[in-house]
Amino acid sequence: MSGSSQDTVQVDSPTELRNPDTTDIDQLSTVEILREINIEDATVPDAVAAVLPDLAKLVDYAVDALRSGHRVHYVGAGTSGRLAVLDAAELVPTFNIPTDWFVPHHAGGVQALLTAVENAEDDAAAGSSEMQRHASAGDVVIGLTASGRTPYVLGAVFAARKAGARTGLVSANPGAPANAEVDVAIAVNTGPEAIAGSTRMKAGTAQKLVLTAFSTAVMVRFGRTYSNLMVSMRATNAKLRGRTLRILAEATGAGPQDCAEALAAANGDLKVALVQLLSGVDTARAAVALSGAQGQVREALASLDRRAG
Repeated sequence: MSGSSQDTVQVDSPTELRNPDTTDIDQLSTVEILREINIEDATVPDAVAAVLPDLAKLVDYAVDALRSGHRVHYVGAGTSGRLAVLDAAELVPTFNIPTDWFVPHHAGGVQALLTAVENAEDDAAAGSSEMQRHASAGDVVIGLTASGRTPYVLGAVFAARKAGARTGLVSANPGAPANAEVDVAIAVNTGPEAIAGSTRMKAGTAQKLVLTAFSTAVMVRFGRTYSNLMVSMRATNAKLRGRTLRILAEATGAGPQDCAEALAAANGDLKVALVQLLSGVDTARAAVALSGAQGQVREALASLDRRAG
């Protein structure tokens, strides 16, 4: 019999192909196994770099949506869905945003976060119904599926598009037909996995990088940072309260006592304390300037400078 299994068995995603560089992985020592996996993992950042122009479009769509009172939805199944839930959950304390700005939808619901729910990802009607109930015109809906063909995800994305939402699809399959049916396709070409079909590996890593870069860029564009500092975070524990003081000192050059007093006067609002220390105005004026600048520190400072001039 001539030819390989790849010649005789049809595959519809690069992640399902056998990787010729890791066929001996089960015969290697532990450190050699890890080295082979690491070599494969090292290719992911370059693959993500290739799609950054497309990702930038999706960031701009999301910023526009949030500024106009709409939401960003993540839709996924399995690893993709779990990564989406993680990203959405971490944004709330990191950038102190409303809980409904980034909304994750996972095939199979909460139960599927810990255990596989049979046939959940194959239910296109369930994905469609989820978006019919939760997405609206003006929202941004991003489907995450390594293969680019998961029925639940595509059902959701197509229903969202029909409702007037802007749509994106994050996959590891540049050849997925659905790429042509969304506003922005983020097709990261990570190729065959170290273990064939195990998309929690390179494809999952790529999706994590894409999600983290996407949501962080949205927050930066939205003014939830000052320079590269997390000035919008919610200080919910002792570690974060200490970080708040360090950020304030780093951004202003003020001493620990001045930072602590400014933060106390601002009732713990790091942005208000920051504007107060940088501009020299009182806390009340700093708060008003921030409100007028929609929470953007640089714009608040510029408005105060214009008034002073």
